[in-house]
Amino acid sequence: MAAPVPTDASPQEIARIARLSCWRGRVEVAPLSGGLSNRNYTVTDAGGRYVVRLGSDVPEHGIVRRNEEISSRAAAQAGVSPHVTHAEPGVLVFRFVAGRTLTAGDVRAAAMLSRVLDLVKRAHEAIPGHLIDARPEFRVFQVLRDYAQTLRRGDSRMMPDLPRLMAAAKNLERASGPSEPVFAHNDLLAANLIDDGKRLWLIDWEYGGFNSPLFDLGNLASNNELPPDQADFLLASYDGRAPDAARRRAFRAMICASLLREAMWSMVQEIHSRLKIDYPQYTKDNLARFDAAWAGFQETEGR
Repeated sequence: MAAPVPTDASPQEIARIARLSCWRGRVEVAPLSGGLSNRNYTVTDAGGRYVVRLGSDVPEHGIVRRNEEISSRAAAQAGVSPHVTHAEPGVLVFRFVAGRTLTAGDVRAAAMLSRVLDLVKRAHEAIPGHLIDARPEFRVFQVLRDYAQTLRRGDSRMMPDLPRLMAAAKNLERASGPSEPVFAHNDLLAANLIDDGKRLWLIDWEYGGFNSPLFDLGNLASNNELPPDQADFLLASYDGRAPDAARRRAFRAMICASLLREAMWSMVQEIHSRLKIDYPQYTKDNLARFDAAWAGFQETEGR
């Protein structure tokens, strides 16, 4: 599930983009939909077409733009993401990929799901060898604890729910068990996947960091509402073998953790975002999905 995104353009941002030193000749700037913690534009100059991402650090979500730049460059060098052509504080410029942005329905198609999984696994394995000057992390259960603190400090309307949600998070962390970290994307929405007709590209590394591979798999399953049989396919295909009970349990826990993270992300947005988006409804929808998944998880645990 993806939150709605703003599409309005800012004259000040367009002027700032037009002044960047990386352009050749006359430039044309146009807004590009997508992005809740950044603003996106396309630029055409004498050298071709590009995507520009504008955004500052977002402490409440652990977004550090320097880490995003390093992750994006490594992902490009690993062959999974577009080339970074320019970077400066608050600005990232990428080569434009002409292609079709996927939908959740696309991801659920069997052939496409296999292609997406291959891309994600390649990212996990190849990106660490290209990282320079940083080792970003995204430990999902610590993210949830940080969100809870942010919500308490902000006197969130959801504070009465925090004790039960954090108790669930503690149980899910225990169920997920230890895992060798990989460099994960951590935001596997269909909108972050582009099919250019020949290959897939994975974009938007602002949450990229070392994490359990099971979080990316659970995130892919939950964000794209995969049915149970496709979720099982993800895990078995990623591991190259049928999972045992402990591995399957850990994966189910990460699906729940992904849903809880999305719900709590939205709760934080309610008190920090200035965008005119109905975050309370988005919180409600994702919390309902988490509660259903958590109930199912507890049922399989015999509780």
